[in-house]
Amino acid sequence: MISRDLSFIVGGARSGKSAYAERLAAASGLAVTYIATAQIADDEFAARVEHHRARRPAQWEVVEAPLDLAGALAAAAQPERCVLIDCLTLWLVNLLCPPDGAAPRDDAAARLDAFVAACAEAAGKVIVVSNEIGLGVVPLGAVTRHYVDELGRLNQRIAALAAHATLMVAGLPLVLKGGH
Repeated sequence: MISRDLSFIVGGARSGKSAYAERLAAASGLAVTYIATAQIADDEFAARVEHHRARRPAQWEVVEAPLDLAGALAAAAQPERCVLIDCLTLWLVNLLCPPDGAAPRDDAAARLDAFVAACAEAAGKVIVVSNEIGLGVVPLGAVTRHYVDELGRLNQRIAALAAHATLMVAGLPLVLKGGH
C-alpha cells in the first residue's frame, strides 16, 4: 500500500539528504513538525546536531523521539501538517547500539513494526530521512553486520510504503520512485 503523502529520502553521510528534506518540508506550505531522533553522546556529535538546529526555521515545532518514534509520528501527523523525521539511522542506533553501551533493546523489533504501521496510517505529509549504509564492504563484526542488515530492511519497508523515494548523492536528488 502506498501512503498518501510519504516521502523517503535516503543517502550517504553528508549527501545533502537532511537539507533536501528540509527544503521539501518548507516548500509544502504546511506547518512543520520536525521529529529528531538523535541522542547526543559527545561534543563532536553535539556540534553536528547544532548545525541542524541552526538551519531549521524557528517556527517549526521540534519533537525529540529517540525511542518512541511511532508514538511521536502518530501524535504529530495530521491533515494540513508536514512531519519531517530525521533520521531512521540514529533512531535504530538508539535501539540496537545504545550510546550508554547497554544491550540492544528487547522491544526493538516491536518498535520497528510500530513505526512502519504509523507511517502507513499517518495523515498529512510525512518526510522520512535515512542513511544508505549498505553500499560498501561487508562490515567486520556481528554487531555491525546486524545493524547494517536491520537498517537495510527498515529502509526497504519505508521505501515500499512511500509514494516518493529519493537517493541523495553529492547534494543531488536522484528520483527512485514518484517525483518531486
